[in-house]
Amino acid sequence: MKVSIVGQGYVGLPLAIAATNAGHEVSAVDLDSTVVEQINSGKSRIEDISDLSIRNALGTNRYKVSSSFTLINEADLVVVCVPTPLTRNHEPDYSYLESAVTSISQNLNEGALVIIESTVSPGVTRSLVANILNKSGKRFELAYSPERIDPGNKKWTVTNTPKLVAGITDSSTQRALDFYKTFVDQVITATSVEVIETAKLLENSFRLINISFMNEIAEFCWKMKLDVREVIEAAATKPYGFMPFYPGVGVGGHCIPVDPSYLSAKAKEIGASTSFIDLANKINLSLSSYFTVVATELLGSLKGKKIIVVGVAYKPDVSDVREAPSLDLIKALRNEGADVSWHDQLVKEWMGEKSSRLSADYDLAIIANPHTGTDLTQLGAVRILDTRGGY
Repeated sequence: MKVSIVGQGYVGLPLAIAATNAGHEVSAVDLDSTVVEQINSGKSRIEDISDLSIRNALGTNRYKVSSSFTLINEADLVVVCVPTPLTRNHEPDYSYLESAVTSISQNLNEGALVIIESTVSPGVTRSLVANILNKSGKRFELAYSPERIDPGNKKWTVTNTPKLVAGITDSSTQRALDFYKTFVDQVITATSVEVIETAKLLENSFRLINISFMNEIAEFCWKMKLDVREVIEAAATKPYGFMPFYPGVGVGGHCIPVDPSYLSAKAKEIGASTSFIDLANKINLSLSSYFTVVATELLGSLKGKKIIVVGVAYKPDVSDVREAPSLDLIKALRNEGADVSWHDQLVKEWMGEKSSRLSADYDLAIIANPHTGTDLTQLGAVRILDTRGGY
């Protein structure tokens, strides 16, 4: 098939490589000229895709990348993999999606299938996306198949993670199914796009609620002088009815802190309750304040104290800082007068600052999301606050 993929980030790039390897002709679009230059020079900007994988794909002459949407005018199939983040008010931000779909509508091939992989509230594919595409005046088909990318996960990838698919019509469902089956081991369909849109939001709302609950348990264990990780591992020995989740400085990334808010927004629109999600969001957003209080308890006062936060990416072993919870923690500590540095050997530069080296020259080290290979012994006798648990 002739496939165009809009967006070459953590979702679009692995998808493009997988589709190319499956024999499709892939024309990818990304408006970031730096991303386009890196890829065309055989360089990967994400951990899940190696430089060699990109060079091999480019070498087939079936994979090309550009910042121009004119690439899609001959595509049989267009996949949209653009961000759908939150506004400052923690409400859904569809600006990237609307812009991408508008550009697609202006370059759409007659009869092409458009697949949305970006996270949306239920109903958005059928209403917002379809309405924009209708302005093209061309015949098209439309489907929804949410991304399931876990950056840094070596076990579950694009090809072996089950894929959910639903189209606006039976024909669009079948076309999307036929495409994904060429490189995904298991593809599952549903009766409507709204089912799949809601399922995507349910997956990550489930994770947010359980992680937030574990953060409450972690606070309880701290006061009881117990290691919460030992408590969780003990509970996880039960072979049924329990799934381990782990506490931390907060949830980050492109899914867990974002998707539940898309579900809440739709719930408010239709007059439904999302009390668990609202409470989980509240707990998650309060963690920076909580750990600032704990740090104050350990040091007596934070004013003028030298503190280093270790691991500012949203999870270990990736350089992804989207919705990184360490940012709020650093701001909260600085608001109390602390002299705060951070260390992250993968991020290196962030928010106009550079990673600081680990040393014994600190009053406190706060462990957020250290990567494999982070040598904490370099901290010497520095006091440590581990946000992941422990006592």
